[in-house]
Amino acid sequence: MPIKSFRGNLTDGEIETIRLTTNNGLTGYYIRKFELIAEQPMAVDQESVVQIFSVEQTTASAVIDFNNPLLLAAGQIANATSGYYNTGYDQIIFDNVAINQDIYVTHKDNHGSGACNYYLELEQVKLDNDEAAVATLKDIRGTN
Repeated sequence: MPIKSFRGNLTDGEIETIRLTTNNGLTGYYIRKFELIAEQPMAVDQESVVQIFSVEQTTASAVIDFNNPLLLAAGQIANATSGYYNTGYDQIIFDNVAINQDIYVTHKDNHGSGACNYYLELEQVKLDNDEAAVATLKDIRGTN
């Protein structure tokens, strides 16, 4: 199936909506890749957390809670002007959840106010009526 890619730059505290909703809900997506890189590698001190949620968030948080059924993916990077930090990242991807509604990408810098770039790949899949109904109800109820 086709891969759709998204990329963006989020300032500290920013939340971005990725529009995935269709009229019939029969198009679903699985997260296949989620990568992060600082906007200014080794030029800004930052400890960024970027998360993807299935329901709109009111604020961006640096707290990662794997018990939250609305959390689809989480990633972190550490960046320093001294070059002390490795600009690599660690990530967790929940690729077993079919998504057929909009998703929300949040960014919180827990150290400063640096911006963070993200790259996201979603694999598009065709859902039958039952799968579409289940995916939509999970989003409405906020469950996994």
